Amino acid sequence: MLASLSIRDVVLIDRLDLTYEPGLSVLTGETGAGKSILLDALGLALGERADSGLVRHGAAQASVTAAFELADPAAVDAVLNESDLEPSDGSLILRRVVTADGRSRAYVNDQPTSVGMMRRLGDVLVEIQGQFDQRGLMDPATHRDTLDAFAGLDRDAKAVAMAWSAWRAALVALETARADLEQARADEEYLRHAVAELDQLAPEVGEEARLAESRSMLMNAEAVVEALNTASAAIAEDGGADNAVARAQRALERVADRAAGRLGKALAALERAAAELQDAGAEIAAAAADIEADGTTLSEIDDRLHALRDLARKHGVTSDRLPEVHRRFADHLAALDGKGGEIGALTAAEDRARRSFSDAAGALSKARADAASRLDAAIAKELPPLKLDKARFETMVSRLDEARWGPNGIDSVAFQVATNPGLPAGPLSKIASGGELSRFLLALKVVLSEASPVPTLVFDEVDSGVGGAVAAAVGDRLARLATRLQVLVVTHSPQVAAQGAHHWHVAKRVDDQMTATDVVRLGAEERREDIARMLSGAASTREARAAADSLLSQSSHSH
Repeated sequence: MLASLSIRDVVLIDRLDLTYEPGLSVLTGETGAGKSILLDALGLALGERADSGLVRHGAAQASVTAAFELADPAAVDAVLNESDLEPSDGSLILRRVVTADGRSRAYVNDQPTSVGMMRRLGDVLVEIQGQFDQRGLMDPATHRDTLDAFAGLDRDAKAVAMAWSAWRAALVALETARADLEQARADEEYLRHAVAELDQLAPEVGEEARLAESRSMLMNAEAVVEALNTASAAIAEDGGADNAVARAQRALERVADRAAGRLGKALAALERAAAELQDAGAEIAAAAADIEADGTTLSEIDDRLHALRDLARKHGVTSDRLPEVHRRFADHLAALDGKGGEIGALTAAEDRARRSFSDAAGALSKARADAASRLDAAIAKELPPLKLDKARFETMVSRLDEARWGPNGIDSVAFQVATNPGLPAGPLSKIASGGELSRFLLALKVVLSEASPVPTLVFDEVDSGVGGAVAAAVGDRLARLATRLQVLVVTHSPQVAAQGAHHWHVAKRVDDQMTATDVVRLGAEERREDIARMLSGAASTREARAAADSLLSQSSHSH
């Protein structure tokens, strides 16, 4: 609720500090005393548009600070969280500064913020119902949520929103898959040709290096064979080097036992030499046999190398990465062949999600239609005492075209009124006159108060154009509202003023030829005098005081 309001240099107000309490607070005073300035000042703190005309003459700037105590800070904290502002911790201070040149600054708990953020916070803190205000119930965008809150359909509405999100996700997945398939179909001919070409070549990792090595050898094959033959002949010349080593071994072995061990190393070396000669001969023979057995021609190797390198250039990779390209293209083709099944599964999933949303939204739509009838009946009971007995209130629940379905379901909801029999119903703001509109809004608020998410209501001259029993009915309904919500009302009606739990009087004063507005909280006797003055239209009389006593004794607050 609104706990306090501090105003500095706003129009006729130089310095004003007000504290508020729960229940019904009434503001009275002569026309032009400055009651509307108080509402303008509060509007500043709630993010309304500012201009330099609000700055008191001669002052550099105007400022308004509104402090709130939050019984349930969840809605406020949700808004604060969106701008990375600190949580409210059960209280909130909104401050607005407007300079003489029209510039404006906004603060939340002394943290700079945007006017837009301040306005969003204001929407969950205070609702001002005036003849020309376009927020709250005057805004058709709020009607659907208002009806849902009245009927307790919040859980159903959340389920519809979740079903909508699931349907959107399924639809996006299907559309993405279809786009991928379309792109893949466009590439299919190229993929099939590329895979066939790679299938035919069958490239291997490291193949280019191996072919280059073979090519080098074949280009030098004649010289290599000649060298092998020479080496083989050298080993076998004059009986062979292995025979020479064998003769040397036998000669030393015959005298080894008489050499006192001095020939052991020489014999070991000869033994190794014999083994190495044998291995060398085998390797030379094997190499010669390989060259003779390899039937690959140099032209064949050149053709293979050129094919590998051309295909690698074509795909923008090295030849060693051609097998990877081969696998990837083949996988794409396989996926393309399986896309039909995937599209079918995603289509079925999207259809199920759509049906789930449609079922949930249809059930919510039916519940809304039932709730609309109950709301209309409840409002109808409130209208006759407010001198609106010929008026008709209608909650229109209309089915939207599918293109306009959304997370809020498949309905549009609009509150409409007809003020005279036989005339069609229309929007509140276009059909009802100023006084009628205020009373319609009061009736709505009385019926909707238990579901109201906003803890503070402000009514600006809701009693305009009525008196007597109708004004008393207005006061009674304001008092009923104030048992659930904090209510502030600007009034010229003594019947309404008498219902207030707290009474403020607004008046002008002139100091040194400067006009200023004062707001004074009235005690019991002062209230009596103010209400008597309102009844008599001038200075209070004994009869007016008696009438004031009667009104005060009948007020809800007096019991």
